[in-house]
Amino acid sequence: MRYFLTGATGFIGSEVARQLGAAGHQVVALVRDPSRAAKLAELGAALHKGDIRERETLRRPMTGVDGVFHIAAWYKIGEGTLKEARSVNVDGTRNVLELMRELNIPKGVYTSTVAVFSHTKGQLVDESYRHNGPWLSTYDRTKWEAHYKVALPMAQEGLPLVIVQPGLVYGPGDQSPVRETIVQYLQRKLFLIPTKTAFNWAHVEDTARGHLLAMEKGKPGETYILAGSPHSLEEALTLAEEITGIPAPRFRASPALMKTLATLMQIAGAVVPLPAAYSGEGLRVSAGSTYLGDNSKARHELGFQTRPLEQGLRQTLFHEMTLLNMPLPLDDRRTGATHHG
Repeated sequence: MRYFLTGATGFIGSEVARQLGAAGHQVVALVRDPSRAAKLAELGAALHKGDIRERETLRRPMTGVDGVFHIAAWYKIGEGTLKEARSVNVDGTRNVLELMRELNIPKGVYTSTVAVFSHTKGQLVDESYRHNGPWLSTYDRTKWEAHYKVALPMAQEGLPLVIVQPGLVYGPGDQSPVRETIVQYLQRKLFLIPTKTAFNWAHVEDTARGHLLAMEKGKPGETYILAGSPHSLEEALTLAEEITGIPAPRFRASPALMKTLATLMQIAGAVVPLPAAYSGEGLRVSAGSTYLGDNSKARHELGFQTRPLEQGLRQTLFHEMTLLNMPLPLDDRRTGATHHG
């Protein structure tokens, strides 16, 4: 089969491309800069220069494919503008899906996110749950618009589209704020852990596999949460301490304290540039917020599975420690285990 991918140089997209290639499929990848897509070329992917914000750059590579994976997204916390985010997440999604309909492509998978639910207030919600604002971040807001104003209506009107919603995706190769938190922890530069903040943790390889399952088995018009098991950030960092021996921060910040800091940093950020994690938005997102979705439907209908957090986090931590030239725990040296992405 021949599949068109957007976001193929990104964290999830590159793993989807790898798994498609390993399964014998041909990958047609839209890339803004082919010179920065050497790994895709090594996989045998056909590279086409283009941008989802420029609809006509999509036409040639999308023509004649058997399916579309629209994974590209604007994902920034604490930086960027609403206009910039909408141009990619909303307008770009509309461009891809309208052209998919025009070209009569048999099936598509659109990557939404559990973040469209925003703060679920401790509930593990399913695909039927709907949050209508306010949102904690520009990313949440614009992905909500893409999901509910573009993708879902088009699927309900008959576009053969499956929507998937990953949760927190981690693993080697990540460049998101999740990795920043892990690296800061390893370097002992993480000063506090927000209490009650929780996510569904799923390894990137499992999340990508879920995308392939959605293309293979997903029902057009349906939505599937491709999230892992729920864990608080406290639990994840406590587990990291058990794995590495590096102490997790002892200071725990309550949601009230985090919200106060977010307000102060919002004011400060208007005067001086701040790291994304310490911006008003970055602190607000982690102020006791829970982004939690129930993956039961994906497990039952697609056969979706995720590895335990301990297993995936161990691999990820040792990968980052290797990059930082840090010694691995002695037990792992003795076993001769390798910890690569």
